[in-house]
Amino acid sequence: MQTPALRRRCIVAAGLAGAACVAMPALQAQEKPEKTRLTLAVGGKATFYHLPLTIAEQLGYFKAEGLDVVVEDHAAGVHAMQAVLAGAADIGAGPFEAMVVLRNRNQSYQAFVLQGRAPQIAMGVSTRTLAQYQGLANLRGRSIGVPASSTSAQMVAQLLLARAGLRPQEARLVGVGTGAEALATLRAGELDAMCNTEPVMTMLEQHGDVRIVADTRTLKGSQALFGGNMPAACLYASTAFIASHPRTCQALAHAIVHALKWLQTAGPGDIVRTVPENYLLGDRALYLASFQKVRDTISPDGLVPDDGGATALRTLASFDPEIDGTRIDPAKLSTNVFARKAKERFKL
Repeated sequence: MQTPALRRRCIVAAGLAGAACVAMPALQAQEKPEKTRLTLAVGGKATFYHLPLTIAEQLGYFKAEGLDVVVEDHAAGVHAMQAVLAGAADIGAGPFEAMVVLRNRNQSYQAFVLQGRAPQIAMGVSTRTLAQYQGLANLRGRSIGVPASSTSAQMVAQLLLARAGLRPQEARLVGVGTGAEALATLRAGELDAMCNTEPVMTMLEQHGDVRIVADTRTLKGSQALFGGNMPAACLYASTAFIASHPRTCQALAHAIVHALKWLQTAGPGDIVRTVPENYLLGDRALYLASFQKVRDTISPDGLVPDDGGATALRTLASFDPEIDGTRIDPAKLSTNVFARKAKERFKL
């Protein structure tokens, strides 16, 4: 029999997704998470990069798995990672390539469920300050806006600069966040280019503020840039936490994969009714246009692609001399044990 609280959740979910909500059976003792109250650190939660996390939180999927998850939103993924490393957060939500950086520092962390299978990042040059742009070499001596240091957008920017033959110090990377500040800074003429996530890049593009010159907002574009499948947003934890809290990690994976399943059939109206109003940045139509651009990059099942670890390692090693690819095993950057079980449970 459904409780009143569960009936209310079912009514909300049915109204959003147009589908019936079926009561989940009570968790058996052996299935209950070892730790039910968790702190999850994320950077830039309002972006589409972390949309599955937002859906899982907004629709009560964490609670349905017996979890009380406190989501702490930081200015950037690197700050969220620092919270995890300091023990202030149990779980991180951030870029997959951070696993390479951590392993390179002899810190054992793993991704255990994937939110996105491409970074959803685009590089655009300002139509105001770089109207005569002819190639990436024109960025020498210029200012490029990124969400913050040590983000996926910075990785993409550094990769593109390196391929254009530019050294890191030959362009200035400026942290501008992932929201209204990023829009305002470029439109004020303070930047010559922007390398950022959605919905910022579509908003700049559709208003004619930038000309897109590199794009990972589609799976095809991402594969072309990275030469393989480049995993993006993921949930991660230390291997020690994963080993000692397998049921907790399984519950988290169930919640995220449940959100991924919901997103497969959700319509535009469902999305805007579910995310907080401030995520729309004052323009609902452009927000939805941004969603359509990145929709195929959202993971269909939470699984890290077989070549994902190798692609991430190869990419970072190509421009960062501090990354020693010879002593990092790509297979140890992630585990699909939890996502695979969640995929079976939700019949994906």
